[in-house]
Amino acid sequence: MRRLVTLLTDFGTADGYVGEIKGVLLSRVPDAYIVDITHDIPAQDVESARLTLARVWRRFPAGTVHLAVVDPGVGSARRALAVESDGRFLVGPDNGVLSPALLMGDARAVALAMPTSAAPTFHGRDVFAPAAAELALGAPIDALGTPATDVIVRRTPEPRRREDGTLAGEVIAVDRFGNAITNLVGRRPALLEVAGAVLPVRRTYSDVERGSPIALVGSTGLIEVAVRDGSAANLLGLNRGSVVLLRGA
Repeated sequence: MRRLVTLLTDFGTADGYVGEIKGVLLSRVPDAYIVDITHDIPAQDVESARLTLARVWRRFPAGTVHLAVVDPGVGSARRALAVESDGRFLVGPDNGVLSPALLMGDARAVALAMPTSAAPTFHGRDVFAPAAAELALGAPIDALGTPATDVIVRRTPEPRRREDGTLAGEVIAVDRFGNAITNLVGRRPALLEVAGAVLPVRRTYSDVERGSPIALVGSTGLIEVAVRDGSAANLLGLNRGSVVLLRGA
């Protein structure tokens, strides 16, 4: 059976960094099947990487090794981790990017040994990729390092219930279409107030005219603010942290 390894980084594809990581993986696991989740995470944006990983890591079959490298602290004292959770393995920096897996009840983490030959600016190639290869080859996670219990875990902010019953939330991500994804779990019927607009929560984009804003329940189960055939971020001036209010939920 071919070993499945996924890659999620902020490296882009212009400079060859991703190619170097793939070279290390394939040199050690020649029959590996490598899936690119994305290399377009905004530079050094750990939160965006965390949310992207949360969407995808359990969509892959048990035994998959996920390599996630968004690492503004590379070369510092931050640890390198390998995690086993819900039958999958994850490798990356101890900065919160692996939080979706660490929050599972059966999660185990180890701190990876740091090779003396590792370039202090490229742990993706010299630390994380070799560890991912070992896991893909069937090495037990305990063989890769020492137990790590005090790991960094990031959580999505919880909405707050106001005295009038309104749920106060916020935008947690903006995708490439300009859709603003909130931390509010989807409900219909309800009204969403955002940037001075009051929007009923609809089913899908075509429920409004072209160029009109809309609130809807996205594929993650969270409420999103969109503009049909346009960008909600541009039209309404939304970004991460923008306040949204949900009424009637």
